[in-house]
Amino acid sequence: MDFKDYYVSLGVSPDADAKTIKKAYQKLAKKNHPDVNPGDKAAEGKFKDAMEAYQAISDPEKRRKYDELRQDYQQWKQRGGRGDYNYDRWQSNPGRGGGGSRTQTMSPEYFAEMFGGTGRSGSGGSGGEGYSDFFSTLFGGGGQDRGYSGGSTVGRARAGQDHETDVQVTLEEIYKGTTRLIRTGEKQIEAKIPKGVRTGSKVRLTGQGGPGISGGPGGNLYLNITVSPYGHFVRDGDDLRADLPIDFYKAILGGEVNIFTFAGEVILKIPALSQSGKIFRLKGKGMPNLEKPLQYGDLFLELSIVLPENMSEQEVTTLRDLADKRL
Repeated sequence: MDFKDYYVSLGVSPDADAKTIKKAYQKLAKKNHPDVNPGDKAAEGKFKDAMEAYQAISDPEKRRKYDELRQDYQQWKQRGGRGDYNYDRWQSNPGRGGGGSRTQTMSPEYFAEMFGGTGRSGSGGSGGEGYSDFFSTLFGGGGQDRGYSGGSTVGRARAGQDHETDVQVTLEEIYKGTTRLIRTGEKQIEAKIPKGVRTGSKVRLTGQGGPGISGGPGGNLYLNITVSPYGHFVRDGDDLRADLPIDFYKAILGGEVNIFTFAGEVILKIPALSQSGKIFRLKGKGMPNLEKPLQYGDLFLELSIVLPENMSEQEVTTLRDLADKRL
């Protein structure tokens, strides 16, 4: 059985105070959490090592025992460390959870959540349903211990963790609603994106988050939605706004313009003598309302006059004559 230096596991000095130890543990647990590193066995091992180390040296009674063992072990190494180190004097009564000291630093539900409720062993061996052999030898971990390794309360049903992921969709897609293939852990699901969602919307997929514990329901998966622009449309709530460029002939004489909308192409009549900046409203041609999907906003078009390209000399002369007559 290998000696485990819990101070090295947490990256703290042997004289570190409780606050420093807790902070180091939280940093390592967050960095190496299985949800952050799915399928990464190395990260999972570091996560379990940090968890076990925190269990050992965050509890004053266990820390005193561990520090005495650590000092004795180091002295044995300095004397040459021949043969195998004798752990007999440090061995805990397996049925007593560390000689009467139960492991209760973190709740059983939290332990089950961290390890998926599987009761798998730690990185150092198979003892203690989650502990390494080293930890189990010193502090127990089987039998009646209910704070870390199992016991009757670990079977309590609990919902799985909620997860989040970012999803980008286009304005055109959410006019009718769309779907996305989302990979979460080792599974792939087809997520339905409702029409009318906006940037900042959260779509909840019930039960598609982390697995439930001891028969509890799965957590939820939340999709954080970002809607990318489409063409010349600008979204304003459920309304859409866009520029409508026309040449000055049509602005003066009037005419018809084909307008693209997400509902299909429509024909807009331009009155004669229309000024630049005039606003046209196409009712119900905007975006669907998220809460009332049968209700649509409007499309607002702002007219802008542009000169025709490649005007002939005759056209320019005619316009000049017209301008002279207006003086």
